[in-house]
Amino acid sequence: METETVTSSGGVVVRVHDGKVEVALTATDNRDIWKLPKGLVEKEESLQEAALREVREETGLTGEIVRKIDQIDYWFYWRPKKTRFHKFVHFFLIRYTGGDETKHDWEVKEVRWYAIDDAIKKLTYKSERDILEKAKRLIEETAA
Repeated sequence: METETVTSSGGVVVRVHDGKVEVALTATDNRDIWKLPKGLVEKEESLQEAALREVREETGLTGEIVRKIDQIDYWFYWRPKKTRFHKFVHFFLIRYTGGDETKHDWEVKEVRWYAIDDAIKKLTYKSERDILEKAKRLIEETAA
């Protein structure tokens, strides 16, 4: 069986709304799966550039990188290619600067802002909940 490594980049987009920290999440698959925006890093693109591009494409939102949060990795098998992939995803804390969450691409069914604690509960995948917990700690440390 073939094995390949792929690299993605994504972001935790945050804003303060009515005095509360909110995070933008994306929904796919009939809104059953909620996740952080992310996608493949393109050739000649930095991890930061990919994170900002993927956030813009998947959420319609723009922002600026504050800092790297962490990375996750996992394995998956893609039947059409008969290949096992080891995927690394780098996540960045991104301060929201503008955009329109209704302007997301076709891969996403919905983009919604959640208070950060609600967002942690809403995320489907544990690895992304862990990233959001780390982001929350970074935000709290910065505010202190």
